[in-house]
Amino acid sequence: MSILDGILRNIGGAPDDVANLARQLGIDPAIAEQAIATLGRTHQMDGDTVQLAAEKTGLSPEILGQVVAAIGGEGSLTQFAALIDRDGDGNPVNDALGMAKGLFGGS
Repeated sequence: MSILDGILRNIGGAPDDVANLARQLGIDPAIAEQAIATLGRTHQMDGDTVQLAAEKTGLSPEILGQVVAAIGGEGSLTQFAALIDRDGDGNPVNDALGMAKGLFGGS
């Protein structure tokens, strides 16, 4: 189970995991994972979340919009962003690394 799978399970109305989301949208799970992570980051930035994510990933705004809708809309992105940016510093990478260390017994 990926970290994103665990986060999706905590967002009401979202698919249970990345594979289910990808299957619903007819896209590769790796693309779905990239889309979710990028949308979570760009949601915290000034500007249109989907457009910013499209610029960063090269994925079409249509696919990214479908991902947003499938996980429950902009409100779910707010929950997602809060879950991946636990310390609220606007940088979820350090938090994800901390979660990964915890999973593998690091400190």
